[in-house]
Amino acid sequence: MKRPEIGTICPLVEDASTIEKVAAFGLHCAQVCSWEPSLATPEVARALKKRSADAGVRLTAIWGGYSGPRAWNFTRGPVTLGLVPPPFRENRIRELKAWADFAAEAGAPAIITHCGFLPENMTDPEFEPVAVAIQDVAEHCKNLGIGFWFETGQETPVVILRFIEEIGTGNLGINLDPANLVMYGKGNPLDALTVFGKYVRAIHAKDGLPPTNGHNLGPEVKVGTGAVRYPQFIPALLGCGFEGDITIEREISGAEQDRDIRDTIAYLEKLLG
Repeated sequence: MKRPEIGTICPLVEDASTIEKVAAFGLHCAQVCSWEPSLATPEVARALKKRSADAGVRLTAIWGGYSGPRAWNFTRGPVTLGLVPPPFRENRIRELKAWADFAAEAGAPAIITHCGFLPENMTDPEFEPVAVAIQDVAEHCKNLGIGFWFETGQETPVVILRFIEEIGTGNLGINLDPANLVMYGKGNPLDALTVFGKYVRAIHAKDGLPPTNGHNLGPEVKVGTGAVRYPQFIPALLGCGFEGDITIEREISGAEQDRDIRDTIAYLEKLLG
């Protein structure tokens, strides 16, 4: 079985120069992330492809964000995030398709995004329209020969499983962020592997704590200090036959972020053996 490779999130800039920081950490793979759909151009994609090749960094996926309001909480999140809110749906479908074109041009195997607070109930009148929207993007990705992966967090594991099964394009997968499951109060990462482990294509190495009120997410914390329980999670992940990449995500900035990324590399190396 292939040992997972450790990488990190890399923000996208127009000249793609940020990819060089990944190599500076001694890493050789990265998810490239952007919330600026205007950067999803062939020119930027070709720059990224060249920069990553020159730096010896393999692109594991493009994390594609979208325009419009985005509220990372339980009050406005359901009506602002992903492909769920009807007012933003069509434009975001176009933007995600543009990210798919970008990924194919850059040589990345998939795009990832938050699809939003997906309807829990199959009788919800929005269930079918949201599924159709996800299918539209997934089929565009499939035609390009790439995957479309759900980022976990805003939905329970069984809901993601249900959408994958109902849409059935064959190229849908999961970018499992175990911390998001905890921080949104949506699930236990170990139990989630039982539910949808066979669809997990990538991991975000992030940690967090559960929410303590009904309005806000729990806080993100340094890997190994939260409620994910990595010493149990990593063996369970490998037990599912996972052979993807483990991408470190630390949602702070500056010197503390760099220090925590380096500490997390060492922590994960020890757990992976």
